[in-house]
Amino acid sequence: MSSRNAIITIGRQTGSGGRSIGRQIAKKLNVPFYDKELLERAAKESGLCKEIFEEHDEKPTNSFLYSLVMDGFSYGYSSPIGGDMPMDHKLFIAQFNTIKKIAAEGSCVIVGRCADYALAGNPGLLSVFIHGNTDDRVRRLMKLYDLKENKARELILKTDKKRSSYYNYYTDKRWGSAFSYDLCLNSSAFGLEGCAEAIMHAAEAKGIL
Repeated sequence: MSSRNAIITIGRQTGSGGRSIGRQIAKKLNVPFYDKELLERAAKESGLCKEIFEEHDEKPTNSFLYSLVMDGFSYGYSSPIGGDMPMDHKLFIAQFNTIKKIAAEGSCVIVGRCADYALAGNPGLLSVFIHGNTDDRVRRLMKLYDLKENKARELILKTDKKRSSYYNYYTDKRWGSAFSYDLCLNSSAFGLEGCAEAIMHAAEAKGIL
């Protein structure tokens, strides 16, 4: 592995297997994996309740709070957490700060939470987006969560809309667009293992492994 920290961030469509792919990569590299774990750490370090982070996880906020957050970050520093700051503002900043700390500590894999945007400019970053054919994603969710087909399709539409709105709001990029990431992969075409291998090769080609 390179002397610098290798940070692989994974955005994903619901049911595409992005989380599983991330876990495979973290296991192959023997590095920490962060998905819900990021929320737990952000809660611990900020002193805020973990359940609040989970309730607001990757959900869009209103434009006023967005402008407050981005005004602070545009100058290259994070706003302090406390005082009468709205809760959505506190949660976003806590996660942003935690992502920065995690990346500074060592190589890792991070799923979602605008991590690619938070770490923009990091020389060890490889940003990835995993997508898949809708029918394949529906079947995966039906199997994972024992859902009826209509419920699985409903979950995909609802969750992808939430993730897209959150990402588009907090970044200057578009969720799922090829222009927003270093690498986009179709898990229906390559399979989970194939995607994991492709990401490893891409990280090597970029010189971060």
